[in-house]
Amino acid sequence: MSMGTIMATITIMTMRTGITAMLADAALHRLLAWTSPSYPVGGFTYSHGLETMVEQGRVRTAGDVAAYVEAVLARGGGWIDAVLFVHAWRTAGNEAAFDEIAELAAAFRGSSETALESRQQGSSFLTVTRKAWPHPALDAFAARHADRPIAHCAIMALACAAHAVPLVPALHGWLHAAAANLVSAGVRLVPLGQTDGQHALAALAAAMEAIAARALVTPLEDLGTAAPELELASLAHETLYTRLFRS
Repeated sequence: MSMGTIMATITIMTMRTGITAMLADAALHRLLAWTSPSYPVGGFTYSHGLETMVEQGRVRTAGDVAAYVEAVLARGGGWIDAVLFVHAWRTAGNEAAFDEIAELAAAFRGSSETALESRQQGSSFLTVTRKAWPHPALDAFAARHADRPIAHCAIMALACAAHAVPLVPALHGWLHAAAANLVSAGVRLVPLGQTDGQHALAALAAAMEAIAARALVTPLEDLGTAAPELELASLAHETLYTRLFRS
């Protein structure tokens, strides 16, 4: 290895260490708090159509749960949220541009239940975060959108940008929280053991990395879904005779 290569490697390692150190302080604490299952936004009450698939016998194993969650994140509503999260974070300093993204995020849903899933959590996130982690940008957004639906992905992206949580870790945190919530739903519905749930999350790691990388470079004009079975599962959930989840 040449001296130049060695020095370049040291420089890259130093930069990575510096980035980690910066994120390891207040920003990391905020990100972990906002993506924790204990953050009171009600995410545990939603399954994003997974309950229908379990009821129909189409999801029975940890592998099935992982495949369903990957479809949500790579081709369904989770993919929409990931791309809109990126654009919302990047436009957070421009109220007009951000509001356009926020309105698109609130409208971009295929069923009433997935709309409820996003909007209820978005409203709760804004309310709780303004009290626990106040910022003028959140107050200004709340004033502008007092009587309008708020998408969870958009308001969390705004909070991350306002509180100096870098985009890449913020996006990964968002994807992990979405995946973990759905895996938890699968563990309760199938039912599975807790270790099975962790196997499902581990199996999703590589997919989530690729999804994040793709979301970072996807323009709005290319945004769309390709998961009709997920949408049909959500629609069918509205008429299930008995339900544990709200979506």
